[in-house]
Amino acid sequence: MVFADLLFLYFFLPVCLICYFITRNANIRNIVLIVFSMIFYAWGEPVWVSILAVSALVDYCNGRVIEKHPEGWQAKLALAWSLIFNLGLLFGFKYTGFFVENLNNAAGLNIPVPHIKLPIGISFYTFQTISYTIDCYWGKVKPQKSFLKFLMYVSLFPQLVAGPIVRYSVIAEEIEDRKTTINDISEGFSRIILGLGKKVLIANSLSTVVTSLFGNADNKYSAIDSLSVLGTWYGAILVGLWYYFDFSGYSDIAIGLGRIFGFHFDENFKYPFICKTISEFWQRWHISLSSFFRDYVLYIPIFGKRRKYGGLFLVWFLTGLWHGASWNFVFWGLYYGLFIMMEMMIGKKKMKKMPVPAAHIYTKTIIFLGFGIFYFESLPKLCKFFKGLIGLNGNSFCDSYTANIFMGNIFLFIAAIFFAMPVIPKIREKAFRKPGSAYIFQSAGVICNALILIASSLLLLNNTNNPFLYFRF
Repeated sequence: MVFADLLFLYFFLPVCLICYFITRNANIRNIVLIVFSMIFYAWGEPVWVSILAVSALVDYCNGRVIEKHPEGWQAKLALAWSLIFNLGLLFGFKYTGFFVENLNNAAGLNIPVPHIKLPIGISFYTFQTISYTIDCYWGKVKPQKSFLKFLMYVSLFPQLVAGPIVRYSVIAEEIEDRKTTINDISEGFSRIILGLGKKVLIANSLSTVVTSLFGNADNKYSAIDSLSVLGTWYGAILVGLWYYFDFSGYSDIAIGLGRIFGFHFDENFKYPFICKTISEFWQRWHISLSSFFRDYVLYIPIFGKRRKYGGLFLVWFLTGLWHGASWNFVFWGLYYGLFIMMEMMIGKKKMKKMPVPAAHIYTKTIIFLGFGIFYFESLPKLCKFFKGLIGLNGNSFCDSYTANIFMGNIFLFIAAIFFAMPVIPKIREKAFRKPGSAYIFQSAGVICNALILIASSLLLLNNTNNPFLYFRF
């Protein structure tokens, strides 16, 4: 089941809310969330519920072992088992085929390549349970004594299948005791509608334009061979905007749903395109993932020592590989690691002295090129993309095809750029400073929310398949 679906919006969610708020008993509310989360997850793939439940059970037990033997070898064994089990689970489902395929190519073997279907959300909930076990071992959180409460944390449907990666420490107190206020409900629904609008009104529309320029994501068809230089750059920019509205739209809905149920998830996207350095971009983009690798991988000793740049490239190698079992994702991760290393060598003070226009040109060029690497899983197509950027495909600088697509979608393009910037929050901040303006702004917000919900619902009537992009990862 997905959020951008009429069945979810007008049946599943209302029924869940009724069952949740009809009682004030915290234990019953937890059970309601577990049941509806399992239904949500099992809607398309019921067989994988068992993997989710076993994963939760394993790390619940690991946490209890660490609690009983905090200084003993048992705690180390529990931590090791958590890493082996979860990373083994992730590798088995996600990377086995990729590993066998590359082994065949490198060694000239002919081992049958397994085609294993990836359980939705496994990249997210395995990282959540790993972070829980590590934090228990480090003494940052107290292990959860109730398996049902821990299962609720792991399976919570707002963030289960595509993040954000919610650490146990963020919602530990709210698992035990939480309240939902009228403001929580209001802010929660507003956030849900905002995320829905990002996905249905903007991201889906951008994906159609990208397909007309670059072809399908599976690369069975591609127009990159004949695309002009400006068309290639335009497509790269649109891919970046599309991914932003799709990824951040899901996070908005997840955060809004969590808010309604009394959970306060951390922000996952903070207007990343206003960044002036690549390091800042990753402080604003998919924050839960980048912070996970920063906190749990960056300072791992390599060959017995903590190595500054070695740890950095390990982080970005794993960040790329986490996104998919394909070489383009690995190149994408190392690509960002290279620029972040360069910024570290230059130093923060010198980077801040760069003129603002130059900083934006530098960052946006690197970022949108990066989205091109991310998009083309086929390496031959990726090479043609890079050639197309500088005219080495033998195509024109601009053509009527690119011009027609640009003019036909100019209002979509302008709207995407506008809403990718923190313009509305700035207006809202100023409005609430002036007496009387806050009421007008709130009234306008209610009307806009209603219009976005109606428009999104109407578009969903004719579109039955709206998976979010991170479902693939």
